[in-house]
Amino acid sequence: MIELPHRVTLLPLVDCTANDLQAFDTIVIGASIRYGKHNPGVVDFVNRNAQILDSKANAFFSVNVVARKPEKNTPETNPYLQKFLKQIVWRPKHLAVFAGKLNYPSYRFIDRMTIRLIMWMTKGPTDTRNIYEFTDWKQVEDFGRQVSRI
Repeated sequence: MIELPHRVTLLPLVDCTANDLQAFDTIVIGASIRYGKHNPGVVDFVNRNAQILDSKANAFFSVNVVARKPEKNTPETNPYLQKFLKQIVWRPKHLAVFAGKLNYPSYRFIDRMTIRLIMWMTKGPTDTRNIYEFTDWKQVEDFGRQVSRI
């Protein structure tokens, strides 16, 4: 099989308008968890543009460290993604969840200690000197291939 190159444009949602969305054949939106929730701006954006998003080939992915656990690493079992889907009117055609990275040294002291407490409570890594990569890069690659075919 010959894979043709795809033209990809990355836009922060704050810079994206409904007119911008009209120009694309496929739209993929990704959002990470901060302080236990997706950015409210993402919720507002997809609700405001649900009609355009539904009219295109589309996908959504969430990045959250809770997905490091096998029982929470699918769209159906990830509590953050499920909560997000209840907040929006758009129904993405393709969904994915990625665990991401825990980069303790890059966080402010209070954030580092808060995350450390959460990790301790959930039996995750607590050494704040380290960076922990939980991303399953094969899963990311598979999602990318899936999106390239839609």
